[in-house]
Amino acid sequence: MMKKFILIVCGSFVGAFLAFLLFMFAAMVMSFAVMGSMSMGSAKKAVSVSKHSILKLDLGTEITERGGAEPIDMMSFLQSGELPSSLGLNTLLSAIKNAASNDKVDGIYIECNGVSAAPATLQTVRRALKEFKKSGKWIAAYGYEGINQADYYLASVADSIYINPVGALDLHGMASVTPYFKKLFDKIGVEMQVVRVGTFKSAVEPYMLTDMSEANRLQQEHYMGVIWKEMLDSIAADRKLQTDALNSLCDSVMLTFLPDQLIKEKLVDKMVYKNEMENILRARTDVKKGDDLNYVTSSDLADDLEIGASGDHIAVVYAVGGIDDGGSFASTDEGINSEKLSKTITKLMNDDNVKGMVLRVNSPGGSAFGSEQIWKAVMDFKAAGKPVAVSMGDYAASGGYYISCCADRIFAERTTITGSIGIFGVIPNLSELVENKLGVHMASVKTNENADMAAAGKKLTPAQLAAMQNMVNQGYELFTKRCADGRHVSQDSIKKIAEGRVWDGITAKQIGLVDDFGGIREAVAWVADKAKMGKDYQTQNYPTMKDSFEALLDKYMVNRYEARLQGEMGLLYDWHKQLQRILGRDYILCIMPEEEILF
Repeated sequence: MMKKFILIVCGSFVGAFLAFLLFMFAAMVMSFAVMGSMSMGSAKKAVSVSKHSILKLDLGTEITERGGAEPIDMMSFLQSGELPSSLGLNTLLSAIKNAASNDKVDGIYIECNGVSAAPATLQTVRRALKEFKKSGKWIAAYGYEGINQADYYLASVADSIYINPVGALDLHGMASVTPYFKKLFDKIGVEMQVVRVGTFKSAVEPYMLTDMSEANRLQQEHYMGVIWKEMLDSIAADRKLQTDALNSLCDSVMLTFLPDQLIKEKLVDKMVYKNEMENILRARTDVKKGDDLNYVTSSDLADDLEIGASGDHIAVVYAVGGIDDGGSFASTDEGINSEKLSKTITKLMNDDNVKGMVLRVNSPGGSAFGSEQIWKAVMDFKAAGKPVAVSMGDYAASGGYYISCCADRIFAERTTITGSIGIFGVIPNLSELVENKLGVHMASVKTNENADMAAAGKKLTPAQLAAMQNMVNQGYELFTKRCADGRHVSQDSIKKIAEGRVWDGITAKQIGLVDDFGGIREAVAWVADKAKMGKDYQTQNYPTMKDSFEALLDKYMVNRYEARLQGEMGLLYDWHKQLQRILGRDYILCIMPEEEILF
């Protein structure tokens, strides 16, 4: 018995010691990776661009808002030995612009490997590629294994599109998938007590209905139809096809499997193997057969966008993610901390070197309270006599529109999703689950009738529910007033296009929710003009990004949890995150629906 005990103790000690060694090894690997990324970051400005270089855009990545300090996925690194990374939109746009003016860069090579990005981000990149072609330089695109829909939207700008003889092209249109949980909640004894304003405010539908409402179906069909037509029109124009004919082809799954058909339908130009594609590029750049091609990457050509500006400049402030949606395990994207962002904007207001601001909004909304605080900070910035423009990304909806509406000028992509001017609250009633399913009785003692109103899982009385509805009504009145004042129209006119309805960028401009089409570059140019800064203006990005080591540690802490949860939940993952918000401290939310948009 004593021998067995000693063996157990020794085994535990050895196990703990091995775990310690593994931890130390991981820490060293992280340190080396950080030092490597830091050295690469500091060295990228010293990259020598040789004659006949090619800007290679490898689309096998996710396009995020900001580049330059993305955290490294250490679990993938430890498993593969490679350092995967996302590509910042700002880095990509800067590189494409610089490639056009660099006489050592002959053209752009797009390698289609399954890019991950929403339509508005893709449209911004596509516009930059179109601008690049005005320089007279060429663009070539190639699909090795295949070309997905997002890849093709960008590749269609190219002078020529090549595909592997056994590759595939996937064009299928857009769809949204929304899981409804009402039957599940009924089975387990959970009632979602919903208070809302807005017929189209559908974020709460999955908790109160068993199927999609007609209003929600109407709004989704409208904005997805407009966005899809916008993308089809662009592809058709550059490939010299008819939009209706192209749309009909998207219904044919044959396109996924028959490369010969792709050439016949003029969707691609030629079938070539990888080595043949490289020889085509060699011929275009006067590189001898067998010699290495002179590739440069986006990070090689991009300006250092995070370096501090010297003297007067325009502040580009990023508001990305859910508002007050942070937390240790809330999301791999930390979201928008309203208190911190408000302080950042206030600090910039008091900085004499800051002559104006572009607020880059890529947010589906979140906390109504947090949205109001950011709105106030933007209003104070304007009151200081400094111009403000908003640049909308993929989403600037609900709370995302709340923080945008008071800007002097609002820019959006034609495929941006915005609007969703509405508000709701959800308070779960867990009484049936706790009392009858789990057999736990919740006893309470109170001095006043409504003292236990905030108790978790309690069924609200009619008076309490009415009070919550009144609070939501007041929030909606405030929201629509903020929008009306910001857009200089009547509150009644805002209410006609509000009701929680989600709009695409094209329709949003038609109904006055945005002013111009464009991205950050156009918004910055507008602010520079209003601030009378001339053409040689500087910009600086805010808030300051975390350094590589801090970002790496944050990523390491959440990566395994998030990856496992997302893998297990699949399409339900986004709804899990929204339910976590609802079950949190802030029950009153300005947030757009969490449809799973498949593109």
